[in-house]
Amino acid sequence: MSLPFVGLAQIVNTATMDTLESTVIGHLAVGGYLDTYYGYNFSQPQNGTNPYFVSSNRHDEMNINLAYLDLRYKSTNFRFRFVPGYGTYMNSNYANEVGTLKNIVEANAGIRLSAKRNIWLDIGVFGSPYTNESAISKDHLMYTRSFAPENTPYFLSGLKVSVPLNQKWSTYFYLLNGWQVIQSDDKNKAIGTQIEYRPTKKILFNWDTYIGSNNVKQSPDFRMRYFTDVYWIYKPNEKWDATAGAYLGLQERINASTLKWWQLNFIGRYHFTELLSLSGRIEYYEDEGVSLRSITTAAIFRSYSSGLCLNYKANHNALVRVEGRQFFSPDKLYLDENINPSKYSFQLVASVTAWF
Repeated sequence: MSLPFVGLAQIVNTATMDTLESTVIGHLAVGGYLDTYYGYNFSQPQNGTNPYFVSSNRHDEMNINLAYLDLRYKSTNFRFRFVPGYGTYMNSNYANEVGTLKNIVEANAGIRLSAKRNIWLDIGVFGSPYTNESAISKDHLMYTRSFAPENTPYFLSGLKVSVPLNQKWSTYFYLLNGWQVIQSDDKNKAIGTQIEYRPTKKILFNWDTYIGSNNVKQSPDFRMRYFTDVYWIYKPNEKWDATAGAYLGLQERINASTLKWWQLNFIGRYHFTELLSLSGRIEYYEDEGVSLRSITTAAIFRSYSSGLCLNYKANHNALVRVEGRQFFSPDKLYLDENINPSKYSFQLVASVTAWF
């Protein structure tokens, strides 16, 4: 498959995880991915883990964020995908799953319902459409993840129906076990939708929704959850890339007021040469206690972040990146090296990512 943001082929929706260059043997495609990193948080967290993040979240360690093997089979009317994963991202993001479910990045099987319209029905665990970033760093303009994807599902489990309407419009419908969960205590199902619109080969717009109960052990007072997001991916020429996203979520509670969380982000990249580029991000995230709760006494999580990332394409299937990221809040959400509440935090991270 072609890589996103390379050349002027149709833009790939990088919220999904179907972007590896696979080796095809008959009906079987095999790919692999390895994301290694070293991060340093100048606040020096005592437990060695950067608060508020599941991606590349270890401090002062050389570690593996995500490694996986991607196995895909496809015939005319049947397809199958299995992606077992390992790394610190899996440890953090799948902490609530049990047993071997902790190591499933994707595992699904699908049948084609209509050959004429290319409609597919898939069942299992698959990548989430929510926000403009997935867990796969190579697909994105910055190495680290924004607040946005870290506080929405990276994966979903259930049933997915894919209905392309024409070359510009595609729709997807989801019947889900819940909000980023494989094995759920809440047996009420959730509903999701996704609409992709590509007015030209240079632009993609995406709109998603989610409605479902979220009565889980971690938050026993939670009831219905409503969520919507919209994002934009743009590549006007060989020099520039950009993406932006926004979302709003509402969480109902029993005998209590409804909570909300929302965010805005913008990321851009400029290519100095075919191999060297510089990316920048600005974002704002606010959460009343739905997904993120402050590690200090702050009642509401409100934070900005900005960052720069230098990207070097070491090979057609390898990236070397160095990123600096500053966090700042009107409240004291962070802890400094002396474990005192602070409005600021700064991190540096370097990574080598390779795939086949």
